[in-house]
Amino acid sequence: MSLSILDLEAIENLRALSPGDGDVFLKEILTIFIEDTPARIVDLHNSRASVDIPGFVRAAHSIKGSSSNVGATELRAIAEHLEHQARTNGLAQVEVQVAELEAAFLRVDAELKKLIGG
Repeated sequence: MSLSILDLEAIENLRALSPGDGDVFLKEILTIFIEDTPARIVDLHNSRASVDIPGFVRAAHSIKGSSSNVGATELRAIAEHLEHQARTNGLAQVEVQVAELEAAFLRVDAELKKLIGG
């Protein structure tokens, strides 16, 4: 399954929420995502290490939602898979997917920074 890093339609939808502001709103939303997601990834690692399944599910769900909002399709799909995996099978087999999620975030981060000039 090959998903694009960014769904540009989602970016345009965000841009349309505040037309004519020179992308101030868009940049604000994307910056929050860029700054917040690493903390959610730390939450994944911490909850996995302490076998806190509800905490892991919350972190994965948060990443899934925020990724969906900014059009980070690949990242959203991995987070959704992790959320489902943790709910149904616990945390025994999530390490590889957490690493995939981190790599996907780095790709999204680079693309978003290009968009906002960061």
